[in-house]
Amino acid sequence: MSILHTLAFEIGTEEIPAFDLHKATLQLEKLVPAALDEVRIPHGDVAIYTTPRRLIAMVSDVADTTEALDEVFRGPSAKIAFDADGNPTKAAAGFARGKGVDVDALERREEHGVEYVFAPRSVPARDVAELLPGVLEGVIEGISWPKSCRWGTTSEYFSRPVRWLVAMLDERVIPVSFAGLTAGSLTRGHRFLAPGPHEVATAADLLSVVEAAHVVTSEQAREQVIRVGVAQAEAQTGARAELPEKTLLEVTNLCEQPTVLVGTFDEEFLRVPEEIIVDAMLMHQRYFPLYDANDKLTNNFIVVSNGDPAHASTIIDGNERVVRARLSDAKFFYEEDLKRPLEAYVDHLDEVVFQETLGTMKAKTDRIVALAKHLACDAGLSEADAADAERAAYLAKADLVTNAVVEFTSVQGIMGSYYAEAANESAQVARAIADHYRPRFSGDEPPASNVGKIVATADKLDTICGLFAVGQGPTGSSDPFALRRSAIGIVAMLEGGLPVSLTAAIDAALSTYQAAGVEFDRDAVRAEVSDFFVTRTKVMLRDGGCLPDAVDAVLATGVEEPAQIIARTRALEAARTNAPDAFDNLAIAYARANNLRDAKLGVEVDEALTADAERALLSAADEAAARVSEALAADDYAAALAALSALRAPIDAFFEDVMIMDEDQAVRENRLRLLNRFVAVFAHVADFGKMAKSAK
Repeated sequence: MSILHTLAFEIGTEEIPAFDLHKATLQLEKLVPAALDEVRIPHGDVAIYTTPRRLIAMVSDVADTTEALDEVFRGPSAKIAFDADGNPTKAAAGFARGKGVDVDALERREEHGVEYVFAPRSVPARDVAELLPGVLEGVIEGISWPKSCRWGTTSEYFSRPVRWLVAMLDERVIPVSFAGLTAGSLTRGHRFLAPGPHEVATAADLLSVVEAAHVVTSEQAREQVIRVGVAQAEAQTGARAELPEKTLLEVTNLCEQPTVLVGTFDEEFLRVPEEIIVDAMLMHQRYFPLYDANDKLTNNFIVVSNGDPAHASTIIDGNERVVRARLSDAKFFYEEDLKRPLEAYVDHLDEVVFQETLGTMKAKTDRIVALAKHLACDAGLSEADAADAERAAYLAKADLVTNAVVEFTSVQGIMGSYYAEAANESAQVARAIADHYRPRFSGDEPPASNVGKIVATADKLDTICGLFAVGQGPTGSSDPFALRRSAIGIVAMLEGGLPVSLTAAIDAALSTYQAAGVEFDRDAVRAEVSDFFVTRTKVMLRDGGCLPDAVDAVLATGVEEPAQIIARTRALEAARTNAPDAFDNLAIAYARANNLRDAKLGVEVDEALTADAERALLSAADEAAARVSEALAADDYAAALAALSALRAPIDAFFEDVMIMDEDQAVRENRLRLLNRFVAVFAHVADFGKMAKSAK
């Protein structure tokens, strides 16, 4: 019976960037078992542990030998593999070479009445310890890094310089080689608290040795340590910490032994807009802000240290000095910016390039203003609200050239709103400036007012139309300007009740570019942009749980307005859910009528040639057409579908009682015109034929 072993493998490095480390962790969970399986090494569970300075794989129940393998591969037919004299052809030789056997080893066997050649191959069991160096070296080289480096005189690449390797199968050292290093049994601990080296007696001891050297070996465990520490800090201060997921992940992967500490900054800095303070702490220093019971920012903050907890006071003091310097800068920039009104910065936008072909941010501002005017008119805003929308559009980008935003880029828009308030702009204008970048991501709240939504839509739509006009639209998975996110934001605002026509807005946006002298094929770009929004809407609906056939049925009518597409699709889904049998029967009846109809004949029906069932269907179709038209005019798609459902009984009776393909040509064509009329009632609601396929 084979003895089972524990395999331990550690790659020791200089500090790996936090997000790169997280991605590598996920890769290793697949890479290691795949590498073992490829060479048929029997093994148990694979566990991955990572810290900023190490990548560890622990594998249980590793066998002594690989699994033997007996395989038989079918090749070409015998008449192709051998010539008339029985000699192997190039086809036979190529097949044998590809399977790693000699051509003389090929066998001829009959299968289903045809003679083929077969290549039997036997791979004997091999000693696992002999294979592991190559396998583990392949794991090292198989990790994909966003950026890699070379160091010293080595030719190998890795995220950061590799400083040590540990590879052990129980007590046996596996001589894995990489970048001039050969694996041994010596690991290292925390850089400051227990650097080492530390001897590992057996593979099963690796984790315990590393952990004894003040290293928390897993991402999940370090995060838990941080969360416990934060909870204690909250209890100590009576405040609530904000732990953004991205920053928490980064901090977790910056420490090998995290220690949570609480620092303080001068209260005078709280006079600076809190968004700047939070940006300085979160984005620049990876500190977590603390809020009081009223969700107001306090002058306390959380530091996650990788240093010696015994020197906590020194660590806190050092970080407080860093915060003080950053907040002093922020306070200075803010106060300097306030010396001029926000409007004074608009002309300086000519110094900032929006896009090489599309001009400066000042040119973009002028286009946003023009588009905001159009949208305000289309939305039927009051004169005062329209004026606010125009003013907010004019000032929306002004803060990009202020000192505070140049230094703290994440607060763009937010700082503009503060400066607008200081310049006595209306509250609605200030709020719209703060909101015009929203929604920034899936699930983000849209702007609070229609004025804000109009400015946000104008900004995003200008960017989308401009970049499509110069051939910079998204391709495949590439979307460097986040146009898909911008389109989803616009669709979300339209769905939320912004009463404007997107198609008209696209035309207005393209007109501003043409007026500015940008050359492009207007019809082609308009079609591209419209299709882009339709596709985004389609994706949003499918992600929201709508079935593809319902979406396709609505899109088949040619509707382009996202709000209408969404409302019609959801009404269609609701109708199918609430009365599935009746709905499916109607869809099938529609498909039958649609297949039989002859559009060339028109829809004028001669009642003199009709029987009772035909007249009943004609009357029902005309009544339904009127109700559908009225419902669509009111954007009441549920009512439109209800009107269509009334056609089920008369169309069922028609198909049951009427021979459509009558021998009398006049009668036959009259009945086909009736079917044309019936199908036409559905034309502006949905193509039920696309749903009938799934209903059958």
